[in-house]
Amino acid sequence: MPAYDYQCNACGIRFEKRQKMSDPELELCPTCGGTVKRLIGGGAGIISKGSANYFPEAASGCASGTPCCGQAGGCPNQQFCEH
Repeated sequence: MPAYDYQCNACGIRFEKRQKMSDPELELCPTCGGTVKRLIGGGAGIISKGSANYFPEAASGCASGTPCCGQAGGCPNQQFCEH
């Protein structure tokens, strides 16, 4: 379930609410009862569940003992490396 950010037009408080995508937007502030607007978020980025197969280039070389991604010092995506 996604989390949406809201800001109250009256008191200015910002808060987050987990809602289904099909739920209507909130209209009232839980603190003061004023009207709220839903803010545009930056998104969650990449959410990966499972193996490094989603990013095969990130795991290349890990099993062979060479630095991940071919970079000296290791892989910038450590979570996908299989050291």
